Amino acid sequence: MTKHIFITGGVVSSLGKGITAASIAMLLKQRGYTVAMQKMDPYLNVDPGTMSPYQHGEVYVTEDGTETDLDLGHYERFAGITCNRSSNFTTGKIYSNVIRKEREGGYLGKTVQVIPHVTDEIKKCIRELDGNDIDIAITEIGGTAGDIESHPFLEAIRQFSHEAGTENVIFIHLTLVPYIKAAGEMKTKPSQQSVGILREIGIIPDILICRCERPMTEEHFEKLSLFCNIKRKYVIEEQDVKNSIYEVPTELAKQRLDHFIIEIFNLRHNELDLQKWNKMLNSVINPQNGSIEIAVVGKYISLKDAYKSIYEALYHGGIANDIEVNVRMIEAEELEGQTAESLLSGVSGILVPGGFGHRGIEGKIKAVQFARENNIPFFGICLGMHCASIEFLRNVCNYTDAHSSEFNYQTKNPVIHLMEEQKNIKDKGGTMRLGAYKCGIKSGTKTAEAYGEKMISERHRHRYEFNSEYITVFKENGMEITGINPDKDLVEIIELIEHPWFIACQFHPEFKSSPLKSHPLFRDFIKASFKYSQS
Repeated sequence: MTKHIFITGGVVSSLGKGITAASIAMLLKQRGYTVAMQKMDPYLNVDPGTMSPYQHGEVYVTEDGTETDLDLGHYERFAGITCNRSSNFTTGKIYSNVIRKEREGGYLGKTVQVIPHVTDEIKKCIRELDGNDIDIAITEIGGTAGDIESHPFLEAIRQFSHEAGTENVIFIHLTLVPYIKAAGEMKTKPSQQSVGILREIGIIPDILICRCERPMTEEHFEKLSLFCNIKRKYVIEEQDVKNSIYEVPTELAKQRLDHFIIEIFNLRHNELDLQKWNKMLNSVINPQNGSIEIAVVGKYISLKDAYKSIYEALYHGGIANDIEVNVRMIEAEELEGQTAESLLSGVSGILVPGGFGHRGIEGKIKAVQFARENNIPFFGICLGMHCASIEFLRNVCNYTDAHSSEFNYQTKNPVIHLMEEQKNIKDKGGTMRLGAYKCGIKSGTKTAEAYGEKMISERHRHRYEFNSEYITVFKENGMEITGINPDKDLVEIIELIEHPWFIACQFHPEFKSSPLKSHPLFRDFIKASFKYSQS
């Protein structure tokens, strides 16, 4: 029978439940267990696809085309788990399923209520992780204990534990032990109260993980153990790490968290193998080839989580090259009112990521032009590819009014236009070109050198595409089409041949990068940027 771990949070949000859950999954996988993961989000949106990055951070996309919470990126990067439609459920999705069943007559004669119908639907979604090939399923419950929105999820996992048997379920509660500077003390009372909220519902945590800025004393451990009714050895400290979030699994392993989970489940104690992980961490902490600075010119820079996977993929590229990567975050709108030199001078590479809407577009185009004209390594992703195409057609091919029909519907030279299958779509949610699609790679190019393969698969999230009518003029002026979707003949990758490294792609390679295996385009972009810095 699949064992289940439920991870809840208390006191405040943004404690890092996703990183903690991903770290636990990684440790269990390294002990030889098969692990599946999912996130339950308490908001009413069906998925985060229509939410502003300022509201929710980036939208992570799985192989099967599901738009999900960014924590699933942590799951895949840390644990190497491939997430899918069963990996993220929201209140909106749960209620949509319940209402659809009610309209279809699934509850004939019954009054549909939160208990049992909504909680039954939540439990059904949790059971989607069950299977003969899954040893341990980890479910992260979004929100904070005490939030009205997350209460049905907490009630559902309480019921689930009762039905599955307490020997098959572990509750882990992540909480905060704050340091009060004025008093010069760390306080355990918020954690006690948070656990109290769970106990009122009927959930008694088996393990308590305490986020803290400073090390806890034995007095803190004993007090939390006593008043939260948790064994002393199952109170775990999760202090802020010094260098990288990838230190979290090793810090938890030092406190034997994975050992205790296996102990509670009464599973076989396989040996923990962290050799590759520790080698990677050594490269993060002690890079042998110095450091470089990469400019990320984006539309949502003020919220770091808006480009979470981009930043992580850049760091992965640094790990692969034994280089420390520092990111200079630049708001695209700022570039519109200043010279490119004033904001971009001194960087070793320029990356323009994805986004939607016309705001900041001219700033992004200016960044592309600065990279092209000064032979600075450039990497464009999704909207970044669109901006690179517009800039090239305007300034190299002399189509001065070139634009994307997303931003200027009346342009006479729409080098980027709406995909044919998108033209009759009205709904916004979950209707883009989403998920993994194949791409054929042109040999003899830097793109081919990076991938080392003729056919690849990458994840997409877009409505607009490169207009194939401009392929000939691009090639005549030195921009090669190096990636083509074989099924629909869509342009996926462009590359400026005479440039040291200038590649832009329609897909999102950041979603397939990890600290143990950098995405090839990010790896080679950092390699080229380091070479540029040395020149």
